[in-house]
Amino acid sequence: MAYIVGLTATDGCLVTGRRAINFKSGDRQLVETYLRLLGRKNRVKSHPTETGGIAYYTLFHDSSLYEWFRSVGLTPRKSLTIGEIAVPDEFLIPLARGLLDGDGTLLNKVYRADTGRRNDYYWEYLITRFLSASRPHLAWLHSSIARVTGQVGTVSEVKVKNPPPNRHPFYELEYGKRSSVVLLPLLYPPSAPCLERKRAIWVDYAKRHSIVG
Repeated sequence: MAYIVGLTATDGCLVTGRRAINFKSGDRQLVETYLRLLGRKNRVKSHPTETGGIAYYTLFHDSSLYEWFRSVGLTPRKSLTIGEIAVPDEFLIPLARGLLDGDGTLLNKVYRADTGRRNDYYWEYLITRFLSASRPHLAWLHSSIARVTGQVGTVSEVKVKNPPPNRHPFYELEYGKRSSVVLLPLLYPPSAPCLERKRAIWVDYAKRHSIVG
C-alpha cells in the first residue's frame, strides 16, 4: 500500500465530490499493476494525448480507500499543495518507488569525451530524479530519504526556457551517481512491484558494473 500511495500521489487523482479514484499513466503496465495490487478488476481505458501519444487510465469508486488516502496526506487537486505523507520509516522506500515510477526519471547515458587526442575516454552518468510542483513535498521527501538511508540529494527549481505566462514553478529532487547506486537497489529489488521499464534501467547499469543487490 505504501507503493500505491506513492503512485496515487503522483499519477492519481481523488475526484472531488464523487469519492472516486482516477489513476492515469502513459504506461499501461503501471495501470494494470495498480489495479492488481488493489485486487480490482476495473477496465483499463485509453485516450490520445495532445502530443500524439496514448494515456491509459482507470476510474473507480471506493469511499473507504478514498478517505484513507486523505488520512495519509493526499487531497483532491493535490499537485500544488501536497506536503508530507504520513508513512512510517519502514515503508518509506516503497512509497518513494511509487513517487519515482509516477513522476520521476532515471537517467543513464554514456558519453565519449572529444579530447582530440584519444577516443577511449568515456563518461557515464546515473541520475535519480523526483519531480513535483510542490517544493514542500520534495523537501519532506529529501529529509525523509536522508534520515532513512543517509543519502542527500539536491532540491531545485526546474529551469525552462521561455516559460508560458502564469506557469507554476516545477521542482526536482536529484541524486547523482554515488547516491543512486545506494538508493536504486533499495527502490528496485527483484520482487517488488514497479514500472518495469524504469527498473530495467537500473538492472542494466548494475549488470554492466557488476553491482550485486
